[in-house]
Amino acid sequence: MDLTQQEWAAQQAENKESIILDVRTPEEYSEGHLIEATLLDIRNPQGFMDGVAELDASKTYYVYCRSGARSTQACQLLKRQGVSSCFNLLGGILEWEGETTR
Repeated sequence: MDLTQQEWAAQQAENKESIILDVRTPEEYSEGHLIEATLLDIRNPQGFMDGVAELDASKTYYVYCRSGARSTQACQLLKRQGVSSCFNLLGGILEWEGETTR
């Protein structure tokens, strides 16, 4: 499900057990990412699917990328692997106005 930044941030803050996934490249991640985000590079297909296989499907995942395209794809893949609670950040980190590691 796609969420605006306000919806995404509010829901994620309420769900203390949720996990933030950054599906960008390691280079993009090192340039700045959301606080407490875990990197799972969707451009590395095998590494991404291996990482997804290790995720706890009962948890809630908040997923973002640069602009929202890769995270949309990542949410679709997560759902196919049994993760039912997955939320995409519309506009990605480009439109993020909250805190980052930059």
